Amino acid sequence: MDIFSEIKFNKSGLVPAVIQDSETNQVLMQAYMNEESVRLSLKTGLAHFYSRSRKKIWRKGEKSGNVQEIKEIFLDCDGDSLLIKAKQKTAACHLGYKSCFFRKLDQGKWGIIAPKIFDPEKAYGKK
Repeated sequence: MDIFSEIKFNKSGLVPAVIQDSETNQVLMQAYMNEESVRLSLKTGLAHFYSRSRKKIWRKGEKSGNVQEIKEIFLDCDGDSLLIKAKQKTAACHLGYKSCFFRKLDQGKWGIIAPKIFDPEKAYGKK
């Protein structure tokens, strides 16, 4: 059976993917994939996603070097969401944090709960 027939891509051809650290189980990020980015991920072993804002496929870490080596891929019970366990090089967040989920709601305010582990200006250039 074709694995793609079981993935329910939305009407835009996308499926959400949650990325989890394969060693610590920390949730690193959430992104979207289309069929081509899933195929590239399977072929290369590195996570590829579809950028809705740029309308193109991108490989995680293509600028920063902070790649995600895929270890396992899971499909949820409805077939409309992926969970990818990956070995993360350095950090997942483009703002310099290990995880994109570095803010926690506490008493009605968002607080930063993790340290920055790299300088995004050095990785991506000045914005």
